[in-house]
Parts: sequence; C-alpha cells; structure tokens
Amino acid sequence: MNVLAKPADLEAAAPAGAFVEEVTAVQHYTDRLFRFRMTRPASFRFRSGEFVMIGLMIDGKPLYRAYSIASPAWDEELEFFSIKVPDGPLTSHLQKIQPGDAVLMKKKPTGTLVNDALVPGKRVYMFSTGTGIAPFASLIRDPDTYEKFDQVILTHSCREVAELKYGEDLVEQTINDPLIGEFAKDKLVHYTSVTREDFPRQGRITDLIKSGKLFEDLGVPPLDPAIDRGMICGSMDMIKDTKTLLEEAGLTEGANNKPAEFVVERAFVG
Repeated sequence: MNVLAKPADLEAAAPAGAFVEEVTAVQHYTDRLFRFRMTRPASFRFRSGEFVMIGLMIDGKPLYRAYSIASPAWDEELEFFSIKVPDGPLTSHLQKIQPGDAVLMKKKPTGTLVNDALVPGKRVYMFSTGTGIAPFASLIRDPDTYEKFDQVILTHSCREVAELKYGEDLVEQTINDPLIGEFAKDKLVHYTSVTREDFPRQGRITDLIKSGKLFEDLGVPPLDPAIDRGMICGSMDMIKDTKTLLEEAGLTEGANNKPAEFVVERAFVG
C-alpha cells in the first residue's frame, strides 16, 4: 500500500488543525534509524526541545505520532530523527518518504525538555538513549542553552556503534557552525556509550552514573543539586531509572509551570 503523497495532492484534503509540509532531505543511518528534514510553516513557532505530532494519511485518515523537533527554534526547516518499526502503524510508512513527499504536522508544539523548565545552574546533563537524542539536537544548537549554562553535557547511549552516528555528526556540525560554534566549542561535551558491541565506553548510562564512571571520565564531581541540572529522554525504563538516580542525588523534577533541577519527556513514536 502506497500512502505517500505530494503536498499539492493533500492541500485540499488536509485535516483540520494540520499543516501539509514537504520533505526536503532524508538520511538513513541503520536499518532502524533515519532522519528527515521538511519545510517549516511561516507561522509555526516552538521552543527548542519541544515535540509535535507528525503524520501521514493512511486509509483515508490522518495517523499521528509524537516526534521531538530535532532542529533549533531558529532553523528555517524542521528536522526529525526517527526509529523504523517494521510493523509500526506510522513508521512502517514514514521510513519510505523521499524528498518531495508530503508530511502532516499538527499546529501546536508542546513538551517539558525546554530551558524554561529548569532553574538556573552551572552544568546541564542531557541524558539520552537512541532517538531520545532528538530534543537535545535542538537544544545544543540553541544559543540560549549556552547563555544559561557554563557546561552542556550530552550523553548518548545506544545498542550498536553505528547508532551513534547521528549524534556524532550533529556535535561536529554544531561545533563548526558559524552561528553556534563560538558558544559550543568551549561548553559542549559529548559522552557516548554502547551496550551490545565493543566500544571504549560500554554500559547503560544509569550504570555509568551509579558506578561514578561517568563523572570520573568527565573530570567533574558527582551530581550536585546546587549546580547540576538534568534532562532525560529515552525508553520508559531508562527514564524511570535515570529519574530515580537524579532524585537520589537530591534533584527535584520540574515542569513548565514549576521549574526545578531536572525534567523528563514521555512522548514516543511507533
């Protein structure tokens, strides 16, 4: 079944409350991961780190899933980093998109992985697994992040080495970016680990926190609620376990209406 369409084909039949946007670029990293970029509506505003509902018309009806926006708020296009689920109601089709194809996007972004939901601090940890790096791809490319924190530590844990590629490319591009590079080069730290293959750093991020290896490798003291802030995005188990570790260290969970020392995101795709 081919559910992919061109923007002109959907404009007349666009669901209420949705934009019809055009895919501009697609890059596949592994048989499980890909990223795509698409046009951005002129009226669409969001805060770096938020997510939005992305979809396709399937069997004559729109089907949406929550996707973190991987591009920063200043970018003229929108970027997304996605898993591929062979039998996923949406991603089984979305993984086949090509430049020129149409994608639906609801008009209201939301989310808690935003700078506004954290109280000021010295250091921010962005803990991610798999495609959970997406909101941080937005945040590490936002000048506001570097104005708020002296050090930005992006941790990315994956099963296989190849799955780190998106984050590695992202950090390199960020440091070399003419706009963001001057902020990022002295403040951004990228810490990767792998769980199922040989790699210099092996293990789940939660184990690396518990053992103290994360802090030893980084040359920083253990988590301190007076100066450290955290953001967490990944699998349900990873979020739960990392949240527990931050709370045990004395950090308090925050929200948009009540900023605190750390925040989590619970939006997933499938």
